[in-house]
Amino acid sequence: MNKEDLAYEGKRTILCILAALMYAVGLNLFVVPAKLYSGGLMGICQVIRTLLVDYLHMDFQSFDIAGIIYYIINIPIFIIAFARMGRKFFAKTMVTVTAMTIFLSVVPVVQVVEDNVAACVVGGIISGAGIGIVLRMASSGGGLDVVGVLLTKWKRDFSVGKVYLIVNMTLYLVCLFLFDMEIVVYSVIFAAVHSLAIDKVHTQNINVEANIITKSNNVALEKAIMEEIGRGVTKWTTLGAYTYEQSHMLYITLSKYEVSRLKAVVRQYDPNAFIVINEGVTVDGNFLKKL
Repeated sequence: MNKEDLAYEGKRTILCILAALMYAVGLNLFVVPAKLYSGGLMGICQVIRTLLVDYLHMDFQSFDIAGIIYYIINIPIFIIAFARMGRKFFAKTMVTVTAMTIFLSVVPVVQVVEDNVAACVVGGIISGAGIGIVLRMASSGGGLDVVGVLLTKWKRDFSVGKVYLIVNMTLYLVCLFLFDMEIVVYSVIFAAVHSLAIDKVHTQNINVEANIITKSNNVALEKAIMEEIGRGVTKWTTLGAYTYEQSHMLYITLSKYEVSRLKAVVRQYDPNAFIVINEGVTVDGNFLKKL
């Protein structure tokens, strides 16, 4: 990568670390003190922690072992997924998960609010926004995010959302047998707010089409789009109706969170390029789904 790319990815990685801190704050100050359980792989890790503490009587003092368990479970997931994830995505995901584990272990478990509904809402918003930012930075918090993408590559009618739904239904069913109904109800409320916050911040599921009109027949631009963003380019020659000057149109289909990177790449090669973005397009066929 050149210096501009390193600076760009460096800023995004720093944002991932800060977002990991948001996630840890949302859990340790609101969810854990209320004895609630988040969804996904972290929820499973929290249940394992509770079983170790309450049933095996292991004393971890005020240290929340769930973050360490989460990191350990992610190791085989990373090993399996390494071949299928891009190097940038893999590196940022490793940094993010490591930061999440550290922050979950360092941020003290303190009860900020006593009302469980307030804890569900505030904790869900903060932690969900943190994960949403991580996903927007083309990274992930590991766990079911990676598993969902792998299953999507294996079977196209799968999605990350479906994986979360299946796992969460199983998780809360187990919680229903292990704990009382009140904890399960509040945990479901938290999971719903958490998911809503992720969707509001992260726009990964919105596909867009980009039409780039440039007078520069720059092969390097097309190569940069394909290599740096990982999207195919369709190209044809156009003619301006007013000037009758020949230009070139590049057509790309991508996820919405990739648009800012696409604009940066285009401006690097042609500052005068005309870019048209259409949101919410339906894509069928050989379209690569990303986080």
